[in-house]
Amino acid sequence: MSKSQRAPATRIAEFQLSHARNGPHLPLPVSMPGWPFQTIGQWKQDVNAAAAAWRRDFREWRDEHLIRMGYNGANYERPEFQWTQRNFVHAQMMVEDRFFYDPVKRRYTVDRYLDDLKQRYGGIDSVLIWYVYPNIGIDDRNQFDLAADLPGGLAGLKCAVADFHRRGVKVFIPTKPWDSGTRPQGVPDWEAVARLAKLIGADGVNGDTYSGVPRAFFDAAEKLRHPLVFEPEAVPLSDEALAWNLQSWGKLLPDQIVLPVSKLKWLEPRHMSNTENRWGRDRTNDFHYIFFNGSGYNSWENIWGVWNQFTPRDAAALRRIAHLYRNFPAPLVSADWEPYAHTCQHNVFASMFPTKTITLWTVVNRNEYDLTGAQLQVDHRDGRKYYDAWHGTELTPRVQAGQATLAFPLESRGFGAVLAVERGASVKHLAGFLRERRTLTRTPLQSLSAQWHCLPQQITPIKATRPKARVPEGMVSIPPGEFEFRVTGVEIEGYTWNGQDVQYPWEPSPRRSHLHRLKLAAFHIDRFPVTHAQFKAFLVATRYRPADAHNFLRDWKRGAPPRGWEQKPVTWVSLEDARAYAAWAGKRLPHEWEWQYAAQGTDGRLYPWGNDWNSANVPAPNRGRTLVPAANVDAHPGGASPFGVMDLVGNVWQWTDEFQDAHTRTAVLRGGSAYHPQTSHWYFPQAYQLDQHGKYLLMSPGKDRSGMVGFRCVVDAG
Repeated sequence: MSKSQRAPATRIAEFQLSHARNGPHLPLPVSMPGWPFQTIGQWKQDVNAAAAAWRRDFREWRDEHLIRMGYNGANYERPEFQWTQRNFVHAQMMVEDRFFYDPVKRRYTVDRYLDDLKQRYGGIDSVLIWYVYPNIGIDDRNQFDLAADLPGGLAGLKCAVADFHRRGVKVFIPTKPWDSGTRPQGVPDWEAVARLAKLIGADGVNGDTYSGVPRAFFDAAEKLRHPLVFEPEAVPLSDEALAWNLQSWGKLLPDQIVLPVSKLKWLEPRHMSNTENRWGRDRTNDFHYIFFNGSGYNSWENIWGVWNQFTPRDAAALRRIAHLYRNFPAPLVSADWEPYAHTCQHNVFASMFPTKTITLWTVVNRNEYDLTGAQLQVDHRDGRKYYDAWHGTELTPRVQAGQATLAFPLESRGFGAVLAVERGASVKHLAGFLRERRTLTRTPLQSLSAQWHCLPQQITPIKATRPKARVPEGMVSIPPGEFEFRVTGVEIEGYTWNGQDVQYPWEPSPRRSHLHRLKLAAFHIDRFPVTHAQFKAFLVATRYRPADAHNFLRDWKRGAPPRGWEQKPVTWVSLEDARAYAAWAGKRLPHEWEWQYAAQGTDGRLYPWGNDWNSANVPAPNRGRTLVPAANVDAHPGGASPFGVMDLVGNVWQWTDEFQDAHTRTAVLRGGSAYHPQTSHWYFPQAYQLDQHGKYLLMSPGKDRSGMVGFRCVVDAG
């Protein structure tokens, strides 16, 4: 048959196949002559008419592509990796989340974390324990150092992993190719991460920013006899990586009526892709996509300390999808799955997942209205029984000419599922499953709230000091006055979200940019940051020892700072350590707006000395991979503020206010530091300008302490 004699749909498929597909999805099935040059909208596409040709041509493409790849799917057959094919709900979890770690009781609370997820949306199958970004780069600790700095060290992390395993949850840890600007680890990343995973008992590794985790990681784990599942963040640029990347994160195209097919799922139906849409507030499109493809979801809610909780409607939708998946996992990895199964109504899409004994159809309604009546038309077999697996009822098919037409309700933007059981087949748990579905779907999804709410924050109170009329030694008096407090958070991600950054007492919600006119009473502030010599005097006087002493004064030797460091700012002190020093000295830490007023005065200048940058007024930036000693606090007199306050910018960050919500604690850091790790824009960003601040996530004093964070104090004026 010549090309001109072939059907229009086949000619379209040939056009699609002739174009390299490097993205995550296969081309859509279309049946309009002249496509793609004369398309007038997806609403005109007749997917049923094009689906058979689409499946035929893309099966041919798949078979040839796998041969050209030299593909070997043996790793999907290995017993130790079978769990990946049931890893439907995967969650990235910030270690700073207060549901995972209780900073007051100083213990991991894995059960509390998992119980919350189970109660809200049915729980998770795996978790990615995230302990690195966005704090990495505040000093020279690398990704492996930050794992070791978790409460209890690696032994504590191992116990947390065991707690997840006790609840049947698999554990991933991250690896970051871009972390090549902090302290060198001394061995290749693949060796270091495999060793870490084996030590703590992790099951898998997430390749942050990787488009395919390199084979060297897989081989390193095999060499240690600790097999690991590798999960790149994006679709592998080389499809061959499917052979050892048994999972991946899915990335969605913009919302479109006709749902696309996952390329990786089509090539290897046993590959588990967990779709990620971290900033999504309405997850309906996400859930339609995963349900159509029989794939999983990344139920990520704590986004770098911004709480993006599922709405009640989305939580219920995920619970219902996961419940179906967990009861019938085998069909979802069928090598014979067929997307674009025949549907009866416009803008309804379905996929068929067949096995020898049962067949599952997943159905989505892309319309903004409810549908009743005929929904699916399928090939019928004598003795086959059909069930509405979404609502939990048996279906009576209308059979004609070997075709069964199945009728069931689909709510607006909703879901459906049909289970066919062949004659003689037995599904032992079917009656219980149907009963659970009837209970689970009794409330329509669209009756549940889809309203997203920002999580409110509270500022941690700072108790006033005993007022002092005279300026204490070493301090500068700041007069009362009106002050325009204007500041913006420099976080790398988060856009201008409601909920991003922090919430000051006068604001109704957290936000990135802040502007408020304040009337400030007089106060006194340290002319310089607290030095090693001053902190040493505090220790001698009080014999202070923190309950969590990990990293406390890490650069001191035998209880004293290195010789010559007396006038350098003390670092490796937590917020709690700084508060203890201030209380001993009869002082307190400054509110952020007090710090900014003392640095800026009333004219809104960008730097303490004026509006023009002057590198002579700050220490030279350190662009190496390890820390060097900070400058003496009095080394740059040209950097003084209008009030004569010194060393405000560019030497070490300085603690100010703490904020917290139900899930995350945060400290606002001011002034930036001299440490500028290179090779990546993902490192903790600097904030030299006086209208900028850094947001530092807090977990425990041992992890929070940093070689580039110090502090100064204030006293209330009489």
